[in-house]
Amino acid sequence: MTAPLEGLKVVDFTRVLAGPHCTKTLRDLGAEVIKIEPPESDTGRSGQPHVGPMSLYFAQQNAGKKAISMDLNDHDIQDLLGQLCSNADVIVENFRPGTLDRFGFSYQDIVLTNPSVIYVSISGYGQTGPWKNRPAYAPTVQAESGFTEIIKRHYGEVLTRIENDAYNHADVYSGLQAVIATLAAIAHRNKTGEGQHVDVSMVSSMLYVNDRVSYELSGIDVEGEPLALSAPESPVFELPDGRSITIAASPVSSAVFIRYCAMMRRNDLLLDPRFITAEFRRDNWSDLHKEIRAWILTFRSLEELEAQVSESGLAVGVIRTVSEIATSEWANHRGAIREIDDRSGGTARVPSPPWEFSKSELPGPGLAPFQGEHNVEVFDELGVDKVRIEELFQRGALIDSTPTDN
Repeated sequence: MTAPLEGLKVVDFTRVLAGPHCTKTLRDLGAEVIKIEPPESDTGRSGQPHVGPMSLYFAQQNAGKKAISMDLNDHDIQDLLGQLCSNADVIVENFRPGTLDRFGFSYQDIVLTNPSVIYVSISGYGQTGPWKNRPAYAPTVQAESGFTEIIKRHYGEVLTRIENDAYNHADVYSGLQAVIATLAAIAHRNKTGEGQHVDVSMVSSMLYVNDRVSYELSGIDVEGEPLALSAPESPVFELPDGRSITIAASPVSSAVFIRYCAMMRRNDLLLDPRFITAEFRRDNWSDLHKEIRAWILTFRSLEELEAQVSESGLAVGVIRTVSEIATSEWANHRGAIREIDDRSGGTARVPSPPWEFSKSELPGPGLAPFQGEHNVEVFDELGVDKVRIEELFQRGALIDSTPTDN
């Protein structure tokens, strides 16, 4: 068995998270990914924590890639990199629009020697338009796309001011949207032979994955009903043993409240004046929460509770830490966490790819590369003379920061 993308060559001009997450996904599906870094290296290498010289943040997004590092201002480097790009199936970059044009590596430049190339550009606001030159990072994109303001409204009085949350949603979602677009472009090329330029906007990605945009733009008063399918308002309950659980969907929702009453065998609550409408249930949430928790405490085990909740088409989740889920029997069975070489004589734990294929075999995790570790290997495969490679090293056009004891 072979990996789904085996034989696909990807030239990766990306850095930090959105682009590297895209190319890491392509790599874990079997593509060969050659990561290009400037002399100052990918900013992701400074991400904490570190084991020796290796950033585990960087390793999670780049393990298994080949890394070359060079000064794009050098004309000989531009020539060699042009050769590499002319043989690539896919090129991915996440600079501000026009950045790579200055070095001769725009889509218009590459397509002259590689007309079938799929060239993927990830940027904050897209390759055209009045905001195209604005810098973009996950927190600013989340702010501009309405995400951050929604967080404040969701938590209401709990947050006394607008705050960013703990995740770089815009980077990861945009990276995944870029993967989807890349695979679609590959399918198009397989049918027609045509390559193309794919323009992925981070703000557009955040709008696309936001399942409540239709509400935000409708102007409709939902009269206290939770939005969409009420999942963000799923209640949390504390158990006597100190654990906390959540039951998916909110009983403030009229449709879900009916399910809760049936699940609890409490049809009397349907006629309780405190809970007669969504607005009343919201105003009397403390009372409703107590009723549900009292019912939960009648069960002798979490398994019994989960069985009855499942009968009503809902689900129970235990609130765990990442460490707890990583050591669970589910994770052990699924292989959800795997170890990679930390490049200092030990190992680091990172997520495994989420897919299992019945007819394909995925590659192992690979090594997290040091800056420029594969310069010689990559250019040797291109047939570049070793004397020329050494000259580029001597004048600082090629950079290799691989520790000498590795």
